[in-house]
Amino acid sequence: MTTPDTQSAAGTSPAQRYAAYRKRTDGNGPALLDFQTLYDFALDPFQIEACRALEGGSGVLVAAPTGSGKTVVGEFAVHLALTGGAKCFYTTPIKALSNQKYADLVSRYGAEKVGLLTGDNSVNGEAPIVVMTTEVLRNMLYAGSQTLAGLAFVVMDEVHYLADRFRGAVWEEVIIHVPESVRIVALSATVSNAEEFGEWLQAVRGDTAVIVDEHRPVPLFQHMLVGTRLYDLFVDTGRKGDRQARINPQLQRMAVEEVRRAKVNQGRRTGRRRAPRPQRFRPPARPDVIERLERAGLLPAITFVFSRAGCDAAVLQCLNANLRLTSKEEAEEIAAHVELRTADIARDDLRVLGYDDFLAGLERGIAAHHAGMLPTFKEIVEELFTRGLIKAVFATETLALGINMPARTVLIEKLDKWNGEAHVDLTPGEYTQLTGRAGRRGIDVEGHAVVIWSPSVDPNSVAGLAGTRTYPLNSSFRPSYNMAVNLVGAVGVERARNLLEESFAQFQADRAVVGLARQVRKNEEALAGYAKAAECHLGDFMEYAGLRRRLSDREAELSRERSTERRAEAARSLEHLRPGDVILVPSGRRSGLAVVLDPGLGRRSDGPAPLVLTISRSVQRLSIQDFPRPVEPVERIRIPKSFSPRNPQARRDLASTLRAKVPDDVRERRRHRDTPAADDAEIARLRAELREHPVHGCDKREDHARWAERYFRLERETEQLRRRVEGRSQVIARTFDRVCAVLEQLGYLAGDTVTDEGRRLGRIYNELDLLTAESLREGVWEKLDHAELAACVSALVFESRQPDDAAPPKTPTGPTRDALAAMVRLWGELDGVEKDNRVSFLREPDLGFAWTAYQWAKGQDLDEVLLETGMTAGDFVRAVKQLLDLLGQVADAAPPNSHIRKTARRAMDSMRRGVVAYSSVA
Repeated sequence: MTTPDTQSAAGTSPAQRYAAYRKRTDGNGPALLDFQTLYDFALDPFQIEACRALEGGSGVLVAAPTGSGKTVVGEFAVHLALTGGAKCFYTTPIKALSNQKYADLVSRYGAEKVGLLTGDNSVNGEAPIVVMTTEVLRNMLYAGSQTLAGLAFVVMDEVHYLADRFRGAVWEEVIIHVPESVRIVALSATVSNAEEFGEWLQAVRGDTAVIVDEHRPVPLFQHMLVGTRLYDLFVDTGRKGDRQARINPQLQRMAVEEVRRAKVNQGRRTGRRRAPRPQRFRPPARPDVIERLERAGLLPAITFVFSRAGCDAAVLQCLNANLRLTSKEEAEEIAAHVELRTADIARDDLRVLGYDDFLAGLERGIAAHHAGMLPTFKEIVEELFTRGLIKAVFATETLALGINMPARTVLIEKLDKWNGEAHVDLTPGEYTQLTGRAGRRGIDVEGHAVVIWSPSVDPNSVAGLAGTRTYPLNSSFRPSYNMAVNLVGAVGVERARNLLEESFAQFQADRAVVGLARQVRKNEEALAGYAKAAECHLGDFMEYAGLRRRLSDREAELSRERSTERRAEAARSLEHLRPGDVILVPSGRRSGLAVVLDPGLGRRSDGPAPLVLTISRSVQRLSIQDFPRPVEPVERIRIPKSFSPRNPQARRDLASTLRAKVPDDVRERRRHRDTPAADDAEIARLRAELREHPVHGCDKREDHARWAERYFRLERETEQLRRRVEGRSQVIARTFDRVCAVLEQLGYLAGDTVTDEGRRLGRIYNELDLLTAESLREGVWEKLDHAELAACVSALVFESRQPDDAAPPKTPTGPTRDALAAMVRLWGELDGVEKDNRVSFLREPDLGFAWTAYQWAKGQDLDEVLLETGMTAGDFVRAVKQLLDLLGQVADAAPPNSHIRKTARRAMDSMRRGVVAYSSVA
């Protein structure tokens, strides 16, 4: 197919094309000219601009859509490092992306020049180019690793991860602490505040070019699938400006008709029978959807399902429907590739992992992709999809996070997802991230995003998501215990505090303070004007107004205190009422004479609720709110045994008895309110000062008072603004001070000195770092064997997906259970220390993986472990690898030649086997 670009190129002369080439390359340095020869396509303007900035000595921030080619800029940093004899670290947020980037760079530069460092792999770590996860670089910086020598560039791919509330702080730590001579290459998805982020980078890193490009290299078209009919979400009406006018009117009419039909049917009754309910909407079957996309030429496609079980079920549905998207030759090629990639995995393990069903789907061109799969299986899907052999992938949203796996079409089944706590709507940023996978550069002329229609999916909502391209990047940074001891050990408390003030979190907080501070200044100017207007020739009126305000405040305070006392007295008085007591309801619309029918004791949690008959023959249930002061019976009358509140005649007779029995003067009686202010010495003193003040006799006193009242009202508002400014200023430094207070209290810091225990804590990079260090210090694990230690340490890394009210998990007995109980006790003590210092970092240890870790370390077979736990292979492997990472840290932090160090190493050796040990990179 001919694109507009190729059409225009075909219509130009050789001289014109040469002139265009010179214009594009004019100003390019020798390194950039050499770099461009590595690609068989011309670089985009934003790529050239970023590369020129790098070659000119600047750092860069590149914010561009998914699939636009941002990584070319990172690869240019690699090229500059190699040509200059320096080092470049290429960091990514996830191991899978690191593995993928490592393979790309090895294919270009050779294995001897490229290394890989993740939690799972350490390959050629001293190479000039090293791909690593961001956490590995953070740990290097704190450890002062010699590997940092000669480092010239750090590429931070997917830098918008710094908004992640669990891991985002790592990106800011790296940006702040990387040596000043190192240039940062930050690659981000399109965010609405890229300029703000760029300003921060300039503040902390020096000269940084900010390049924002919102142009998608492959145009994206939006659709909705209704049944098996595909509609454009937007139509070209020829009108500009109004977004609503561009939404497909057919879709809008359908949505309105569906809402109308639901309202007509909802709750409608005919006689005694309810009208039949409308049939429940059934979305189109997944095999039918894939076949529809295939007929439209829209494969390969990624369908986002937002459920691991849903992804697996979708593949089975396609298999059961005998859907086949591959030729015989493609199926054979797929089988050969899978056989090669799984050759190192034991046949028994493959059987447990559902290998046969997995292969059957792949051979038909269909696969799932989610975190519950074995990492090797996920990598196979990615490789075959990239080669065009897999045509339909059903995935959770984790696929959209950085993996280079573009498709022609992205299909979204629902616009809400479970976030672990509730079903929440997709945000515009999430929708953009998902649909960014649609359109393969150099292959597709256009990409397609398809949303499956349902009665609950409003086309206007889809249009809103599709039309909002960007989302803000907000920092999630906060100091941690490990960060504190490492920083203090390197630069001391005061310098560490100043460094943390340079975080993006504080930068954003300070920016937010600017507007508040501006309003405070405006208010202060207005206050001066009000004070001027309130001036009196007889004396200081603001002083006089202050006395009036203090008097008013004191009277209000006494009134509140007395009101509270009277309410309590009133509640007690209601408890003594009996049927037949005649009372005066003192206030409210039910005020007046009434006879008690039922005292109403114990009916409400807030006090008695007597049932009464009023003098107007109305039966009412009163509450404590009807009695601002105590009530006493003024008379008693007999209530006939045959009395029924539902009988109008009985109510009339009893009301007549009430009128006859109670004299008129009692009916009109109202208690005078007491005035506690009359007996208060402070009020008497303030009143005397007011009478003696020079301005008390001014004939314009009330005019002055109105200006003074405006002054005090605005002063209160201004003080609230000042507190908000103070609350946001130095928020990171204040948190750091509290963290240091906890560490000093526990003996990990002594002023600017890091103690031996503090240095041990500095080697533990874990959410429960302090609890890990305390467990080591208290000797909780000293008497455990390798399997028991694995079980205990698992509680520090594992987080269950079970609800809070689930049954207690199974744990090993004996020393393991005692050690786990000691860890929970330690956590409780640390939680108390944190509360005393107004911080909250440590969650309770999670025992949900302890039995599984124990069994695996003891040599249990994979099928028995997975069968007993109900875990997926991917979850199991990920949990074991996280446990291995922390066991390694425990071994490093433990004293040399200690029992713990040896036991931790043995635990690691016993668990690094089978599917856990298999590494695609190695």
